[in-house]
Amino acid sequence: MEIKSWIHAFRLRTLPLALSSIGMAGFLAAAAGKFSTLIFALCCLTTILLQILSNLANDYGDYVNGADHAERKGPKRTVQSGAIAVGQMKNAVILFSILCLASGIYLLLVAFGIDWNSLLFFFGLGLMCIAAAVAYTVGKKPYGYAGWGDISVLIFFGLVGVMGSLYLFTKEIDGFTILPALSCGVFSIAVLNINNIRVIESDKAAGKYSIPVRIGKENAVRYHWFLLVAGLSAAIVYASLNYQNLFQFLFLLTVPLFIRIGIAVAEKPSEALDPYLKQMALSTLLFVILFGTGNLLR
Repeated sequence: MEIKSWIHAFRLRTLPLALSSIGMAGFLAAAAGKFSTLIFALCCLTTILLQILSNLANDYGDYVNGADHAERKGPKRTVQSGAIAVGQMKNAVILFSILCLASGIYLLLVAFGIDWNSLLFFFGLGLMCIAAAVAYTVGKKPYGYAGWGDISVLIFFGLVGVMGSLYLFTKEIDGFTILPALSCGVFSIAVLNINNIRVIESDKAAGKYSIPVRIGKENAVRYHWFLLVAGLSAAIVYASLNYQNLFQFLFLLTVPLFIRIGIAVAEKPSEALDPYLKQMALSTLLFVILFGTGNLLR
């Protein structure tokens, strides 16, 4: 039973979203002729560990800070339900922080060798990633409770996740890649937004001032449509600026999926939105696969 509880706490359904930014970086590196299987594998491992760390810290922090109370909508968390003790979850957060650090250091050594400037810069970036994963809901003033989660997701699932990972392959900065990075970032925010709309009432009661709590559900739905349009628009601009053939617009096949999710967010009651978290994450991953495939075929 305890193994099942830990697997539940890992929230494996969130992993496709975490891997989307790494997949985007991998495709862009392959299109530039600079793909490395080992670097890609280590990026995936480090990202998976970071996502699990974030999920465990979220489970722990929301319980400690009162967001996981009896009136919370959606699946019960493992600490909230008593399946995992608070102390055990705290130890797991520490363990996965160490695993993230170890995996990240090995990744940097493989990517840069003994290039101290690059190593130190990306080591600092890695520490920021770990701190962001934990501090979202853990601590006296978790930034997720102040409504800063969306900005953090844009930075770490978008700009750092794509452009930072791409640099590990290419050792170059291409300013145009900020566009697909923004696509990944805002689609990831859309997943967070669905979750925050889903628990808007319980978050409000717990003093967790997410964007939907601050602006209300109606405006949060408008915000969601903005995120979907912004993500697609950034990809369209990138494909247009680098146009060689129509394959580069393969990602537009995901538009009906995003529209369907947007309509559901607008029309369904908040407590019925849980399935659309997974759908938004998988649609984002499919978007990345089609976008990347189109770039390889150009």
